Amino acid sequence: MRVNIGIRREDISRWERRAPLIPAHVRELQDKYPLQFYVQPSEIRVFPDSEYRSAGAEVQEDLCPSRLVLAIKEIPLKMFEPGKVYVFFSHTIKGQAHNMPMLRRIMELGCSLIDYEKMTDDQGRRVLFFGNYAGHAGMVDSLWAYGRRLKLLGFSTPFERINQAVHYANLTEIKEEVKAVGQEIVDRGLPAEISPFICGFFGYGHVSRGAQEVFDLLPAVELKPSELAETVEKGYFSPHRVYKVVFKEEDMVRPKGPQPFDLQDYYRNPDKYYPVAEDYLPYLSILINGIFWTPKYPRFVTRKFLQQLYGTKARPRLQVIGDITCDINGSVESTVRATDSEKPVYVYDPASGETRDGFDGRGPVVLAVYNLPAELPVESSTYFSQGLKKYVPALALADYSRNFEQLELEPVLKRAVIVYNGQLTPDYRYLENYLK
Repeated sequence: MRVNIGIRREDISRWERRAPLIPAHVRELQDKYPLQFYVQPSEIRVFPDSEYRSAGAEVQEDLCPSRLVLAIKEIPLKMFEPGKVYVFFSHTIKGQAHNMPMLRRIMELGCSLIDYEKMTDDQGRRVLFFGNYAGHAGMVDSLWAYGRRLKLLGFSTPFERINQAVHYANLTEIKEEVKAVGQEIVDRGLPAEISPFICGFFGYGHVSRGAQEVFDLLPAVELKPSELAETVEKGYFSPHRVYKVVFKEEDMVRPKGPQPFDLQDYYRNPDKYYPVAEDYLPYLSILINGIFWTPKYPRFVTRKFLQQLYGTKARPRLQVIGDITCDINGSVESTVRATDSEKPVYVYDPASGETRDGFDGRGPVVLAVYNLPAELPVESSTYFSQGLKKYVPALALADYSRNFEQLELEPVLKRAVIVYNGQLTPDYRYLENYLK
């Protein structure tokens, strides 16, 4: 007897074209295990319905035959069905207010929720993620935004030839374009008024590494944070090169007392540290934010700092903030709302706190696209599906009628069960405070 698995159509926006499992992996799983896939039809998914049919899946609107439903982004309340197991990025673990009604609905219907974000190994490292592709797309879009902003300010740069990631056929095409821009920088140089061109990266995880992979296609030279001021102020740079700086925790905060910086102590006691990242920001042209952040940690780009930076007649060097992590009112206070690929950027006015779509205005251009990996749908879906497929048989064949303590799932999966048959699991009972 085959176990039925549903793959939901992504419909959070017309730009969301990804799939949790690609057709080739659907075929592979059905051939190896007693599984049958039901796939909702989609006019925008990057893998057409015909490819899923050819892989042996049933393509139909109704997922009722499926007790396990796979998705990527949040699911509308009306789509949940009693007693089913849903696996997707729920964006609930921080108590996000906009998703509490969804979490409440899941519980009311006696459903189970498993969140990809909490599928971690014994060292706490995520096993499924899109972060590297968010970094790829975020870097491309930030370079695109910088080129458009500089053109508005009267400067012609090679970055003008770069487009948004969503408008390229694939990542290979993007890389060739960025390489061509890099060669133009080597041959002709950048305008003296904007040199040195320096991109700063908050963080060094999957997001940051993905962004750096694209940036390094340019003629990049890496600097230490401690070298920034001297490089800019003493002219130790070339307009035929671009520069990058990667900021780790020890660069972004300092202990309040005499003790030396200790990474684990910072994670446990962030209130014992104060932020210093803003000391470096006046030297950057673009800031890429790729850090994990929760409210217990300091904010690294504040409205007060931006008011000072943009409050003089001089043109600041910092023109674009690519906030790939997109925490609203989070570590970067200019990220006051999320955007999509249709209107990906806005100018944040630090004096008023207001925003204006586009590139014009006094303040930084903020890129805050909430689903950047969707701008590279083929590559990001294939990569994610490759990781997910090895967990699908266990998810499908588990006995969800047992008590949670007796549920036979490997730790990677069991750690990710937020709701089990309508009840918050022990590790997530703190969410009761947010549900109230």
